[in-house]
Amino acid sequence: MEELKSAMEEHMELMADLVQKFSSELRAGLHPAYENFMGFFHAIDWKEPWLMGLLAFHVMFLLVVIISRKNTNFQMCLFLLTLAGVYLAERLNDVLGKNWKSFSGQNYFDTSGLFMSVLWSGPLLVIAMIILINTLLSLCYLIVRWKRAELRHRARAARNKQD
Repeated sequence: MEELKSAMEEHMELMADLVQKFSSELRAGLHPAYENFMGFFHAIDWKEPWLMGLLAFHVMFLLVVIISRKNTNFQMCLFLLTLAGVYLAERLNDVLGKNWKSFSGQNYFDTSGLFMSVLWSGPLLVIAMIILINTLLSLCYLIVRWKRAELRHRARAARNKQD
């Protein structure tokens, strides 16, 4: 019994060491990504009216998605709109990159499209995932209702057959 207890303690110590090493390596590996994100975040002038409008657009779009969650057909239209917005992000980045002086204080629209990916396509993809999950949950609920109705119908048919 003592051998088993000592083996368990050794195993627990090894596991604790592994978890500690893994967490320290994970923190060390994520630190440059965190620094890059903070640099990106601080490089943007969040007081520009068009950026506030963009953020307001995403918030309003999310609210429309949440409010209309029971209307599946409308949700599918919104889903297609979000995917079309992501699809057209590259062209939108090119157009905005050529005309940035007319609405912005600095050029955020580089050729790699990082800004558009983070502030345009990213939120649209999150909203599309919310719509997709809502649709899948609605379909699961519909399948359950259909199966219950089918079982009721079979039970009723079996009762009528016995009579």
